[in-house]
Amino acid sequence: MAHSDARRHTAPTPSDRHAILVAAAFGSSPGAHPLPAAHGPEQNWLRAVALGGQGRYAAARAELARVRGTGGVWSSFGASTEASLLRQLGGHRAAAVLDGRALAEAGSLRTSSGNTVAAWRDVGTVAARRDVGTVAARRDVDVVAAWCDAATGLAADALGRGRLAVCGSLLDRCAAALDAAESEAGEKAFVRQRIRLAWVGAESALAAGDFTRARSRADRAVELADGFGSIRHSVKSDLVRSASLTGLPDHGPAMDLAADVLARAEEHELIPLQWAAAMLLDGLGAGRDAGRVRDLDAGRVRDFCATVIRGRGGRFVTLSAC
Repeated sequence: MAHSDARRHTAPTPSDRHAILVAAAFGSSPGAHPLPAAHGPEQNWLRAVALGGQGRYAAARAELARVRGTGGVWSSFGASTEASLLRQLGGHRAAAVLDGRALAEAGSLRTSSGNTVAAWRDVGTVAARRDVGTVAARRDVDVVAAWCDAATGLAADALGRGRLAVCGSLLDRCAAALDAAESEAGEKAFVRQRIRLAWVGAESALAAGDFTRARSRADRAVELADGFGSIRHSVKSDLVRSASLTGLPDHGPAMDLAADVLARAEEHELIPLQWAAAMLLDGLGAGRDAGRVRDLDAGRVRDFCATVIRGRGGRFVTLSAC
């Protein structure tokens, strides 16, 4: 028994630690807590993403402060991720500053990527060339992903401030960058970026009152998320889809899906998504309509989640300051 207890409390190996953080950030265990300590900027970023998804804003910001001090592609990822935490709670103006910084950092890396080709040519052996080529390819994928994260973030920032034309232009630029990169790296390299592009595309269509286009973009996000393997992305995609269904004469499908999103977000301890789903349900009149959500007090859930978010370091921004 003592031997079993000792084995159960053994610290995770480096590979175990990385796998746990990936699963929490982009996989099947988004509510995992506590998380293992991070070693290096990539793991700091993964840890921050997972903590942010759980609504642990202060802890996520602490991890991102470490990431942003490293420079390079992880600094760009860190800035755009911190921007997303601000944007979730209404801070579109401050988020745009960070997304702009992330875009500039990733953009400078994109223009210098030709240096990896020159380095490849200077390597003598076939095996060494293969190693350099693999590293260069991975680096190029990360740089494009970081640039697209920042561009999509800036589009969402513009949308939150009513600048639909700017939002649309940024989404178009991001789509073009992904099209070009996927022709070399393949579609699977950028599924997360495609999901985020579809989210903001759907939200932009909703803001323009185009519910047909919103449903099309939301359906695309759901389809991509189903194959991506991230519970958080699936829940968020269904949340966006439920919002797109509010344009139908019958609000029943939107309310049913939003109630399902609320339940799944609660199950996986995704407090920000639970709060957003409760906001949507409260706006649709959950508790006042017949059906599966008539006994749901969405306003109470919304207020509870907001209290948890504030307790974990979240800072809601008023409309006048966003």
